[in-house]
Amino acid sequence: MEILGLWLAGFFTLSLFSFLYKDNPFYGLAEHVFAGLSAGYEVGLVYHSVILQQLVDPISQHWVNAAAGDHPGFHIMKIGFLLFAGALGVLMFTRFFPKASWISRYPLAFVMGNTAGIYLMSELHGRLIPQIAGTFVNLLNPLNLIIFFGVLTTLIYFYFSKEHTGVLGGSARVGIWFIMIAFGAHFGYTVMGRISLLIGQVQFILIDWLKLVKPG
Repeated sequence: MEILGLWLAGFFTLSLFSFLYKDNPFYGLAEHVFAGLSAGYEVGLVYHSVILQQLVDPISQHWVNAAAGDHPGFHIMKIGFLLFAGALGVLMFTRFFPKASWISRYPLAFVMGNTAGIYLMSELHGRLIPQIAGTFVNLLNPLNLIIFFGVLTTLIYFYFSKEHTGVLGGSARVGIWFIMIAFGAHFGYTVMGRISLLIGQVQFILIDWLKLVKPG
């Protein structure tokens, strides 16, 4: 089975790389297998980690505790909340029925509003406030002063309530340079990550699969 898995991994790797030449049936097969496996894995993951662990098992445990007389009102309330959440999840599937698809807007709106509220606070306290505080740390340091100047000019670039002319326009143009530098750094980091993946796959083909090169 290990040898079979090794050869399947090598075959699908070369099939995906074959797209660099042109679109072909081998690439299509690998693409469909990858999409199918990803979908199947996601379904299994959601079933075990969400439906079972966060819905079915908690309902069962609260029901047992309520039946045992351990604060039954509290556990019944918890069961009600869980059933409400489960019902919202079931209503999502009304999207597949044209005449009832409008019902799916309600659970979708609930999820979007709830998620927006949670992420708003987490981003505010976990990213925005620490970044603002970090911008003003030790401005006597030349590097920190450059960071502060870059943040300031970038914010000026996105200030559209006044025409970008004079000092405001010059600051906005400097902000563009800082934005381009940041984009270039992110792009370079992404390219480095993709090259690392490519090197890993080439090593797998030459060393682990075909054994054309000895490791070390």
